[in-house]
Amino acid sequence: MPDKNKLWYLKWASSIILLVAMTFTAQNMFPFNLYLHVLGTIGWLVVSMVWNDRALIVVNSVALSIFANGILSSWSEA
Repeated sequence: MPDKNKLWYLKWASSIILLVAMTFTAQNMFPFNLYLHVLGTIGWLVVSMVWNDRALIVVNSVALSIFANGILSSWSEA
């Protein structure tokens, strides 16, 4: 993603998605909150890889695995 404008939009879209996901979590809208968290985290993971920011890569990779685990757990309960 060489175009800086696309990265700027991805960064802000991912941030807004994560804020909505946090609101869904506060409203106990499970598992929809997890799907939004995954979407926002993937966006930030892409941004962090383009920036080559190892701290953000680690945080978003771990967050993605945690949210994915939550989704898989919700599927097994159904």
